[in-house]
Amino acid sequence: MFKKNLCMHLGCKKLALSQIDDDGNITDEPGYCIEHLENPSESVNKIRNYLLTHDKIINLNIESLSISGVDLSNKFFCGCSIQNCTFANMHASNLRLRMSVFNFCTFTDSTFLQSNFQFCSFAGAKFINTLFTGSDLLNNNFNGTTAYQCSFDDSDLYNSQFIKAILMNTSMKNCNLKKTIFYDSLREAVSFKLSNTREALFDRIKNSKVPLHDESEDEAEA
Repeated sequence: MFKKNLCMHLGCKKLALSQIDDDGNITDEPGYCIEHLENPSESVNKIRNYLLTHDKIINLNIESLSISGVDLSNKFFCGCSIQNCTFANMHASNLRLRMSVFNFCTFTDSTFLQSNFQFCSFAGAKFINTLFTGSDLLNNNFNGTTAYQCSFDDSDLYNSQFIKAILMNTSMKNCNLKKTIFYDSLREAVSFKLSNTREALFDRIKNSKVPLHDESEDEAEA
């Protein structure tokens, strides 16, 4: 699924950034990771421009980049490996993601309104002041993520996993939580009002009920 090239620097085991040719297209040429590029700013600018000018982004590999202020609305990503990156002030309404990896990325002050993510991984990622309202987030891995002041309201989270996630001041109102897994998660001031919490899995032993210590239980049954 993923086209991955290791960094050409001797002894480096990191993945090389995708190479963008003079025509603005991804190539299969070997390259270097961000640490070993001769001109990293040039490569970052090429990747940023590629994101902005292409509606379909396939097999893009980037790692440890910081990108801010981009608009990815209505774009389609598939088979991409985007890890340990930092995104700020990103607008991405109606974004479609398929079989892509965003592990250990950080998203701050960003929006994914009415988006559609399927079979993607956000393991260990951080979401701060980020909105997913009205989205279809199906079969995704949010294990170990941190979500602070985020909204998943009116979203479909079918069969997604939030195992060992930290959810704080975050809203999941009116969501489909069927088969959504929250095992060993830390939840503080999380609202599940109008969501079908009885079809979610919160406890490995008693899967059908939100634990009594969870402050959101009263709202879930209101």
